[in-house]
Amino acid sequence: MGVLAAVAVVTVVNWLLVNWWVLVVVGVLAGLAGGGWLYRSGQRARWEAVRAQGLRYGLPQLDALHHTRFEDAVRDLMRRDGCRDAVRVGGGGDLGADVKATDPHGRRWVIQCKHRRNGLAGSAVGTPDLQVLNGTARPVHGADVAVIVTNGRVTAPAVAFAKQQHLHVVDRHTLAVWAAGSQPLWELLRAVPPPRRPTTLS
Repeated sequence: MGVLAAVAVVTVVNWLLVNWWVLVVVGVLAGLAGGGWLYRSGQRARWEAVRAQGLRYGLPQLDALHHTRFEDAVRDLMRRDGCRDAVRVGGGGDLGADVKATDPHGRRWVIQCKHRRNGLAGSAVGTPDLQVLNGTARPVHGADVAVIVTNGRVTAPAVAFAKQQHLHVVDRHTLAVWAAGSQPLWELLRAVPPPRRPTTLS
């Protein structure tokens, strides 16, 4: 078998030496295919960047989403704002985190999403929801900024608790401004921690 394999290899090599143009053609085709793949990948990346920069949502769009798609929308808005590592982690056992992201200033964001199909007419986000976020965002997820986002209402006690515990509440009004505009979330919230590192955005 070894002799036959060696003979086959020698035969192929000799044939290629005579028909060297076949290697040239194969090389050119491979180069074209690789170049085409790189071009398409670059086009997709550029399109994703343009799409992210122009991403906008209206409240009716957000109200109509399933709660998991609402979490996706919040993740995509964070990516639009420059948080390249933004990821949706919501689901069973999420320990109070639906979206995690690092902003261009180095701050770690942990976001709990509370979607209400009926918007303002839905059940209000209350203090217990904020207590869950407060109990896990920093000690479990390492948050610099802990946020709860809702397309509905937030009770006054919940707002008071958030201020006391240095949590941030994105209510329906703030969500509307953020989702339909071009300002990053940290420009819309008060008392956000200072940047962890100097950046071109600082």
